[in-house]
Amino acid sequence: MEKVLALAFFLLALPVSEARAEDVLYLYNWNNYISEETVQRFEAACKVRLKQDYYSDNEEMLAKLEAGATGYDLIVPTGNAVESLIRRQALRPLDKTKLPHLTNIRREFLDTWYDPGNHYSVPYASTVTLIGYNATRLAELGLPTDTWALIFEPKYLEKLKGKVTVLNSQRELMAAAMRYLGYSVQTRDPAQWDEAKRLILRAKPYWATFSNSTYIKDLAIGNLWVAHGYSSDMFRAQQDALEARRPFTIGFTTPKEGAVLAVDNFVVHKSGRRPDLAHCFIDFMLDGANAADISNLIGAGNPNAAATPYIRGEIAGNPAIFPTATEMKRLEMLRDFDPKTRRTLSRMWTEIKVR
Repeated sequence: MEKVLALAFFLLALPVSEARAEDVLYLYNWNNYISEETVQRFEAACKVRLKQDYYSDNEEMLAKLEAGATGYDLIVPTGNAVESLIRRQALRPLDKTKLPHLTNIRREFLDTWYDPGNHYSVPYASTVTLIGYNATRLAELGLPTDTWALIFEPKYLEKLKGKVTVLNSQRELMAAAMRYLGYSVQTRDPAQWDEAKRLILRAKPYWATFSNSTYIKDLAIGNLWVAHGYSSDMFRAQQDALEARRPFTIGFTTPKEGAVLAVDNFVVHKSGRRPDLAHCFIDFMLDGANAADISNLIGAGNPNAAATPYIRGEIAGNPAIFPTATEMKRLEMLRDFDPKTRRTLSRMWTEIKVR
C-alpha cells in the first residue's frame, strides 16, 4: 500500500508537461511565425498545449535534426529544406483524410517541385527576402531603396557604416549577392560563387553585424537604417515603429535585380509521438479565418485562398508581401544542392565569417 501511495504522490508531483504529455504538441518553428492569438485559439479548439522551439535559418534546423534532435511533431521548413528532409526519409506521409481543409490551398502552391503530390508538406506562408529600411533617414541621404547595391556598394555604404545588417544565412546572403551580380541563385558555377564571395567581403567592413532576428527591433527603434531580411520581419518592424510613434517610418522593397521567394510548409516529423495532434494543428491552420492571421498579424504572404476575404486590404495590396505576377518573374526559390556544392559553399561561408 505504501508503494502505491508513493507512486501516486510521484505522479501528482510531475510537471504538467510530463504528466500530460499526450496533450502537448511539439512544434519546431521560425521565430515570430505564429501569433499568440492564433496559438490560444488552437489550444482552446483542440484542447492541447502547443510548445515551440525556434530556429532562425533552415540550415540551423537541419543541422540540429542531423545531430540527433528528436521529439518534434511538426516542423515549418522552406521548400529546399522540405526536399532535404524527404531525401533523408525524416518525414511521415500526410494522412489527407484528416485534412479536410486542404482544398483551401491555391493550386499554384500545390504539387510543388520539392514535394510532387504534396505527400509530405502543406504550404503555410510565403515571404520574400528583401531590403527593409528607415525611409526617413534614407530620403535625407538621397539613397536608393530598390537595389541590392544598398548593402553591397561602398559608395552607398560609406553613408551607412554601422547601420546595416545582413542575414546570418549562407544561402540567403549568397543569393542576394548572386542576384545583384545577375546570376541565378541556383548556379553551380564555382567562379560565379567566388565572385559573390568577393562582393560580400568587400562590403562586410561596413556592416554592423550578421543577424537573423534582432534587426526587427533595431530597425523599429532606429538603431539600424538598412536590413537584409524577410518581408514578414520588416512588416513587424514597420508596425512596431508606428505603434511606438517613432519620428520615422520603416519601408521594405523587393530589389529590382530580383530576390528569393520562400514558401514555408508544415511537415510531420518521424520522431514526433503525436502525428494525430500535428494533423489537428495543420487542419486548424488551413481554415480561412485562422490562415489569415499569418498575413494580418505576422505580415506574411498567404497560399490559402479561403483566407483572402479576411486579409486586410493594405496588406493584400502590398507587393512586397503579395508579389504581383510581374514581380514573381524576378523571384527564385532556393533549392537543395548536391553534397559537393554544399561543401564548397560551406568553405566560402566560413571564410566570409572569419575574415
